[in-house]
Amino acid sequence: METNLQLVKNILKYTFGIVPIVAGLDKFTNILTDWTHYISDGMASILPMSESSFMMVVGVIEIIAGVIVLTKTKIGAYIVSAWLVAIALTLIFSWTYVDVAVRDLVMAIGAFCLATLWTNDFSKVAA
Repeated sequence: METNLQLVKNILKYTFGIVPIVAGLDKFTNILTDWTHYISDGMASILPMSESSFMMVVGVIEIIAGVIVLTKTKIGAYIVSAWLVAIALTLIFSWTYVDVAVRDLVMAIGAFCLATLWTNDFSKVAA
């Protein structure tokens, strides 16, 4: 059981570490998508900067969150989980890309599960 548990923990750790880093880096290149499309008109109107500059700030935050997952997994997983919920809520409130919001909520649950797995010692659990 311990081997399987460690495998799951490591898969989740590297997934929730690497994916935010890649998404964050892409905020500077827009190779995967034009990230500014995910900003609603209402949100864009209150930003103190251009939409592309805002997405670069978001990218830096995502890169930092991914690095924290890789170095301090428990706290990083909670950060990524909260970040994904915040993104999902923003999309839901603007009623744009609701499918992406649902996906982000599912990923937030996965990140929360990683934090929970990292927290608990399952070595005492019977097989």
